[in-house]
Amino acid sequence: MSVTTCLRAPWVLPIAGPPLRDGWVTVARGRVVALGTGRAPDGPGVETRDLGHCVLLPGLINAHTHLELSWLWGKVPPAPSLPAWVSQLMGQRFARGADDPAPMRQAIIDALEAGTAAVGDVANTAASQQALARSRLHGVVFREVVGFNPADPAALLDAATQDVEAHRSPRVAAHVVPHAPYSVAPDVLRLIGARVARESGALCSIHVGESPDEIEFLHSGRGRWREVLDARGAWNPHWTPPACGPVEYLDRLGVVGPSLLAVHCVQCTDAELARLAAARATIVTCPRSNVWVGVGSPPAARFFASGARVAIGTDSLASASDLNLFSELAALHHLAPGIAPSRLLESATRSGAEAIGRPDLGIIAPGARARLIAVDLPSGVKDVEAHLVEGVHPSQVAWAVWNAQGQRETYVS
Repeated sequence: MSVTTCLRAPWVLPIAGPPLRDGWVTVARGRVVALGTGRAPDGPGVETRDLGHCVLLPGLINAHTHLELSWLWGKVPPAPSLPAWVSQLMGQRFARGADDPAPMRQAIIDALEAGTAAVGDVANTAASQQALARSRLHGVVFREVVGFNPADPAALLDAATQDVEAHRSPRVAAHVVPHAPYSVAPDVLRLIGARVARESGALCSIHVGESPDEIEFLHSGRGRWREVLDARGAWNPHWTPPACGPVEYLDRLGVVGPSLLAVHCVQCTDAELARLAAARATIVTCPRSNVWVGVGSPPAARFFASGARVAIGTDSLASASDLNLFSELAALHHLAPGIAPSRLLESATRSGAEAIGRPDLGIIAPGARARLIAVDLPSGVKDVEAHLVEGVHPSQVAWAVWNAQGQRETYVS
């Protein structure tokens, strides 16, 4: 028999609407049925649960991470530039061989315990597809291709697509995407752009505008990224620098559009941000990682001023101390104190969910999935939204979800 659970809390943040004081949310079969304030529904088949002194809100959406790099936590120190940091990371990966899956499974548990409902995970193997399919964490996997001078661009994409399909599961969507403008050949970018435009529901995530070295490379064909390509034997002597910024370059190749997640954008100009906004692309910002890898703090206030949809990611445990998206919110709040906490929270929930193709998450509204978290509130808190963007420890977070049998769901990967 299905049970309708009524969750009560001093505050409910639907994200899809204004905060509700003395709020309630009814849930049945894993979906939100209704919400409101004051007297809650009661009667036969309705079980009311008082969550205590807390705020109830949707689970957070980490729109950019790399779960398969979780074993690199603490192994890749900060660097003065992204090419230097990537060289350290590549050295660790090549020396180790296959990534250890145990840290990835633990990272999934840690993300759940910090209130994350879903991730946009960038991967080079099928490992995270498999791990996510066995976990309670929702999400999408962006299977990344790298190749600046491939012998056969179409074959490169076909091989990645076949591996993705071989490990596909109903719970985890997966898409083949490019790594970055400086690491992927124009023909590969063009093919991916055409596929995303052609296929309904297709998404594309790409690291873009992250470092000054990327800007130099696209304008002149020189600099640190050219040196990296040369050292790896990946340079294409027939490639002509586009002599423009990364957003224009990707736009010329058909990559910029409403299905694009433009990750980082630290070096993007206002004109480039406006171009992303006009295309209805999503900017995904990872402020703590940006500082770690030596590219500087993201221009967070300009992201929001551009009118583009803004989502938030942690990046990987190789460049962030944890996968707690509340810590990322606190970093953004510090960088852009003029941005309303409600906008930051929307970026960490609804905006991220829409960007990864999961509009049923990230909001509390009838029909949405009931992936809801309760965050403890200290006494005396008057502005719950401001409190949430100043830093929340996982110990303050609990999942407020019950299954059809009225039992609290557990989150074990």
